[in-house]
Amino acid sequence: MTNREILQIALEQSALDCNCRPEDFLSGENRVVLSRADPRARAYLALPFALDMVCYGAGIVAQASPQLQATAAWYIGKYPAVHCFETPHIIALNEKLAAFGCKVCYMAEYFLPDTEALRPLGCRYPLRVLRPAEFAGCYTDTWANALCRQRAELDVLAVGAFDGARLVGLAGCSADCSSMYQIGVDVLPDYRRQGIAAALSSRLAAEVFAMGKVPFYCAAWSNIPSVRNAIRCGFRPAWAQLTARASRVVDKLNR
Repeated sequence: MTNREILQIALEQSALDCNCRPEDFLSGENRVVLSRADPRARAYLALPFALDMVCYGAGIVAQASPQLQATAAWYIGKYPAVHCFETPHIIALNEKLAAFGCKVCYMAEYFLPDTEALRPLGCRYPLRVLRPAEFAGCYTDTWANALCRQRAELDVLAVGAFDGARLVGLAGCSADCSSMYQIGVDVLPDYRRQGIAAALSSRLAAEVFAMGKVPFYCAAWSNIPSVRNAIRCGFRPAWAQLTARASRVVDKLNR
């Protein structure tokens, strides 16, 4: 795949996720659309959303419930697109959302592979490709970024790093939609800062490409180690996303 093809696949998937057209993300204009559930959307998205904003760097597509469409239009119309995903403007949005029983919940940056930079990296520990039956016993808190216990059926492949018989690092990919598989990675604390995460992530990305799918990577922009890992492997920032959920959902996550 070329970088242009990868971006187009991501835009088409985001359009399914956001109930819009792929070209809306690159129009340079902001747009508000009705949030709707779609069976082709990424599996972990709790659609329809109260409010969700996606920006590929050229305007914002905001999907919202009927009750919050006016609030979404006010927000993306008042502030520059690049600043709608940061404080202090998010505080103003949160104050508006309170009247509808909602709060800002998730914020993240998503990365797509640069085919000119992505390459398998090595580390001092041997790596092994693992099938679902081989990582079935790894659904623990230790490997919670690599694998998702709540959606275990979506985890299709993993790569493990081993110190002898001991699993010291694990990267997994989930089939979140038909065309794109998300990569997550964990390394045991005593084995970090040795290049294991980059070796696992880059090897798994190559395996995902070999399956005919696009690997993608998600990180909070404050998670500097994770962002550095993505960049080291050859992933590059592609889009930002902010999601508001019902206040009860946010409060439960904060307990």
